[in-house]
Amino acid sequence: MSYQAPVKDMLFNIQHLAGLETLTHQVPAFADFGLDTAGAVLEECAKLTQDVIAPLNFEGDKNPSSWKDGVVTTTPGFKQAFRAYAEGGWQGLVHPTEFGGQGAPKTIAAACAEMLQAANMSFALCPLLTDGAVEALLTAGSDVQKATFIPKLLDGSWTGTMNLTEPQAGSDLALVRTRAEPQPDGSYKIFGTKIFITYGEHDMAENIVHLVLARVAGAPEGVKGISLFLVPKFLVNADGSLGARNDAHCVSIEHKMGIKASPTAVLQFGDGTAAMCANGAGPGAVGQLIGQENRGLEYMFIMMNAARYGVGLQGVAIADRAYQKAAAYAKDRVQSRPVDGSVAGSAAIIHHPDVRRMLMTMRSLTEGCRAMASTAAAAFDAAHHHPDAEARKQNQAFYDFMVPLVKGYSTEMSLEVTSLGVQVHGGMGFIEETGAAQYYRDAKILTIYEGTTAIQANDLVGRKTARDGGQLARGIAGQIEVTEAALAKRDSAAARAVLKALRASREDFLAVVDFIAASAKASPNAAYAGSVPYLMLAGNLVAGWQLARALMVAEDALATDKAFMEAKITTARFYAEHILPRTASLRAAIVDGADSVTELSLDAF
Repeated sequence: MSYQAPVKDMLFNIQHLAGLETLTHQVPAFADFGLDTAGAVLEECAKLTQDVIAPLNFEGDKNPSSWKDGVVTTTPGFKQAFRAYAEGGWQGLVHPTEFGGQGAPKTIAAACAEMLQAANMSFALCPLLTDGAVEALLTAGSDVQKATFIPKLLDGSWTGTMNLTEPQAGSDLALVRTRAEPQPDGSYKIFGTKIFITYGEHDMAENIVHLVLARVAGAPEGVKGISLFLVPKFLVNADGSLGARNDAHCVSIEHKMGIKASPTAVLQFGDGTAAMCANGAGPGAVGQLIGQENRGLEYMFIMMNAARYGVGLQGVAIADRAYQKAAAYAKDRVQSRPVDGSVAGSAAIIHHPDVRRMLMTMRSLTEGCRAMASTAAAAFDAAHHHPDAEARKQNQAFYDFMVPLVKGYSTEMSLEVTSLGVQVHGGMGFIEETGAAQYYRDAKILTIYEGTTAIQANDLVGRKTARDGGQLARGIAGQIEVTEAALAKRDSAAARAVLKALRASREDFLAVVDFIAASAKASPNAAYAGSVPYLMLAGNLVAGWQLARALMVAEDALATDKAFMEAKITTARFYAEHILPRTASLRAAIVDGADSVTELSLDAF
């Protein structure tokens, strides 16, 4: 089955949960991005992703990117698809108009990003990393750097990368050894090795802009001594044209479990490779300092946060792709008679209750996480553009709390959904030619890169919950209570079911928040032993909250689109009755089970 972008569901979220109309009225810069514009943008994006990019997904898995003599050749068709993507203005959708972007709100752009990721995750990783590079330059780059690099990144002539990881330094960036030597002309020479660099080398653009973490001699130890440098594949002349090849090259690409068409490069900076010493002054990749020395980690986290939200969208996207494929298969695959006798002979497996349960689990998890991500995007837009300072502050705090949930819960969710997708296919799902297995394999990386689930969870515990004694978390629970009060005024069976489950899950959440706030300092192992379960509980609750809001909208709008709204109501009820109850077991494990996590002696493992 080919990919069908869920435009209607996305627009429902944008209108009713993210509140686009309110945003466009409050923020003058977004005045031209009302619902009509949002609909037009999403429809155009759907055409590109469905017709041009999605057909390359399976091909990329069979014929991935290849490396030879430092040159990476991408899957056939990727280069042409990237040109279509760039010429359509999609890379600049959310970025400032002064640099050639379109200045659209993230609320709209996030839906387009999900489509791109669902169509072809390996392909979409290149634009994702470029977005992060642009964000870092917008925040910390000089005026000259912005004017020189951002327009080329937005029109697709150049792409961007993020270079953190080294062979000895994974997520612990205090161990970074790449060094930067100041030069008389104000530039730096960069020496070191970076690994796991997504699209660190490829043939889809004429230049690649590497953002590289490195240490200047004499810098403080640890993360306080890291600086951020801009190191292009080809140097850029004063007039913007490309100059000599820089002393930075790809020595290999990884052979991976999934996302095979995305080249994951090992990059060597400054080894003096023949014909790569850019300015004739010997080895060393020529780089420019971004911002101030020793503030590199601060700037890189701008890229990281943008990428973490984007990876969360990847989780939603791959889950939706798996759900669509499984639902289509279940309607076609004939096997066994229904237990209720509704069909005389063998019937399509979608008639069987357990298959329906799996499909509803896939659907409700995907829609819940999509709704959560859309609401978070609206908070981002308000945090950055709302005219009122207090509104900006409140929305920033809410968005900061949402990022680990969007990244962590949505990606863990995608593993469950893509696994169920294989299960719905039965034995055929285990066969690569069917295509279901690719989604399962591709999804696994999402819980790992841009910070593992545990890293997101530690952030949620430490910075987002314990630091203020749980005040922000309790404030979000207060917003959920408002939704509960609205549900209590309704008399439908679905509203009653959702209210019951939502209230119980909120109480589970508050009990855990109290536990973490009390134990984070007194007994940190106890608090952090339950960090991932806490993230899963919080993500489950917030996704269920958004579906509860959706249910009320759908009940009031039944006459406008009966089939769609009824499906919304049923999906929300299923989530409440089958997914939200998981918070009870998570609460028990966190509050009562901390000791057993660390009790076993290290020698016993």
